[in-house]
Amino acid sequence: MSEAPSGTDTSSGTAARSGAGPSARTRDMSRIERVLLKKAGQAIQDYEMISAGDRIMVCISGGKDSYGLLSVLQLLQRRSPVAFELLAVNIDQGWPGYDTGAIAAHLRASGTPFLMVDRDFASVVTANLEPGATPCSLCSRLRRGVLYNLAVELSCNKIALGHHADDIIETLVMNLLYSGTLAAMPAKLHADDGRNTVIRPLAYVPEAVLADYSAAQRFPVVRCGCPSCGLPEQKRQVVKRLLSSLEQSDPGVKHHMLAAVRNVKPSQLLDRTLQSLVAHVPGREP
Repeated sequence: MSEAPSGTDTSSGTAARSGAGPSARTRDMSRIERVLLKKAGQAIQDYEMISAGDRIMVCISGGKDSYGLLSVLQLLQRRSPVAFELLAVNIDQGWPGYDTGAIAAHLRASGTPFLMVDRDFASVVTANLEPGATPCSLCSRLRRGVLYNLAVELSCNKIALGHHADDIIETLVMNLLYSGTLAAMPAKLHADDGRNTVIRPLAYVPEAVLADYSAAQRFPVVRCGCPSCGLPEQKRQVVKRLLSSLEQSDPGVKHHMLAAVRNVKPSQLLDRTLQSLVAHVPGREP
């Protein structure tokens, strides 16, 4: 089901009463918004994520991150000299208790065109999940396939995801500890199918900033409904607690880790393919 935009302008922040100075909440919102826009704008510029004429599919899950992503892109759309289109898309994956009504109401009020899509991932996951496994990986693959196909059908040349700096760092550590690979999430990805380009405009934004923004904006946060989502024993939750503990004992650790994925030294790793490539680059020490 598709919904037409209401045309309502949802500028962020709380308007001060006539003749009164800005409230503390308004000032705080302005501060958070400036940080968010600065970091997202820098990532978009660094990786050339958005070009004139782009039609961007913004993936909305109902979480604080995807709401924040849409809000940031709306603000940039209004201010940017580069014209681009936004289309918000939500996928109901079939898990019970997923409140799509709240998501649709928020999107309708946002003024951005949107599409609500129904898919029964829950039955597929339940039927194919190995004993003791969590459904997140399979759900993610199913969702990615649907989004990639939808982007082509809807003539969207970019797919925007709400992954933030903490997601990138956590993925790096998860791959290091559990997969034996040195990999994170790219800010811009040309998908293997050759049809889609995925962008992550929030790549430089800490999760804490998005949490503050979500609270200030009073986003209607909705859980996906999967009973396994966010359980403390999940590997991502284990890594999240580990990084939080490290950050508490040594503030700035996560900032340095994000900097590290942007400052790779191929010659200092044990990957033989990289060693071979570096050896043939003039001026590089093998």
